[in-house]
Amino acid sequence: MSTKNLRHQLLSATKPGRVDLLFDYLRTHGDKHYEEEVTQMQHAVQCAALATRSQQPATLVAAALFHDIGHMLADDPVEANHPTLKDDQHEAIAVAYLKDIFPEAVLQPIRLHVAAKRYMCTLEPEYFDQLSEASQKSFRLQGGPMSEQEIDDFEQHAFHKAAVKLRGWDDQAKDVNIEHLEINAYRSSVLESLC
Repeated sequence: MSTKNLRHQLLSATKPGRVDLLFDYLRTHGDKHYEEEVTQMQHAVQCAALATRSQQPATLVAAALFHDIGHMLADDPVEANHPTLKDDQHEAIAVAYLKDIFPEAVLQPIRLHVAAKRYMCTLEPEYFDQLSEASQKSFRLQGGPMSEQEIDDFEQHAFHKAAVKLRGWDDQAKDVNIEHLEINAYRSSVLESLC
């Protein structure tokens, strides 16, 4: 199924149908690694698990689960996506794709999670050393350290604190030794978060 057809189906589906379509998409396309040791599916589910353990609202759990779906949506049948070689702007792709499906409380942390990495690395330079090698490569492509104006702009955003939380889980959710987690554990959070 093309991504255009999937979006059309999502917009016309019931809420439970939307969850099914999104989960099926992750199951079908989540085997990619993008230079990380974990697959995109493992990463998404680990990130959602961290949000859940932190007792976050359902919207932030949903944001954690789908924050990197833009990497998969950016894949092209002819030219595979390589986000460590070229900034794929996966955060913007995800938000454009999920618009009218999720509210701003899901979309904005997703949109800001790349900026949050830049923010955290700028304020705490040692944070960069904790990033995976792939995340360090993409950091440079995504703009590197923030300017003072960029820091001020980021801090003014209503969802910047949620984005910083999401970023922290994003960077932790890359453990190949964690036992398999099941995406269906997050069904109720995603269902509750839908528009």
